[in-house]
Amino acid sequence: MKPRIPPPVIALAAALLMEALHRWFPLAQWIFPPWLRLGALAAALGVAMSATAFRSFRRAHTTVNPLDPGKATQLVTDGVFGITRNPMYLGLLLVLAGWAVWLGSVSVWLVPPLFTVVTTYAQIVPEERALTQLFGEQYLKYQREVARWVGRRAPRA
Repeated sequence: MKPRIPPPVIALAAALLMEALHRWFPLAQWIFPPWLRLGALAAALGVAMSATAFRSFRRAHTTVNPLDPGKATQLVTDGVFGITRNPMYLGLLLVLAGWAVWLGSVSVWLVPPLFTVVTTYAQIVPEERALTQLFGEQYLKYQREVARWVGRRAPRA
């Protein structure tokens, strides 16, 4: 299966769904002003993480097109790629988490996990297959060392 919808479009749809849930089915407000503004910090961190990953791809002269991972020419594993194999998608998730805090209602928190599942199966899994075909053992080693979403793994003995 080849990815068909760019992850930023999925994130935008998720943000719009969150707005709809907040307006029509808020369940309860659990974050109140001025604390809502803390959402901007999470969103800014997400934008910074995605931009840093984008620059890393550009420096490595490899594709940033998420719809055709088979065109990758380099495996980038340094910088933010040392703590997550998918910093651009993690960045989008942080933006959505920031949006959820900004909105402040409970129901919007249903969407970030949904975004995670959809992005994992519609985008990341096909990317992983393509990168395994392209880079073989080098990519498999990277998978063993760095988690899909966040965290370094302990080396195996």
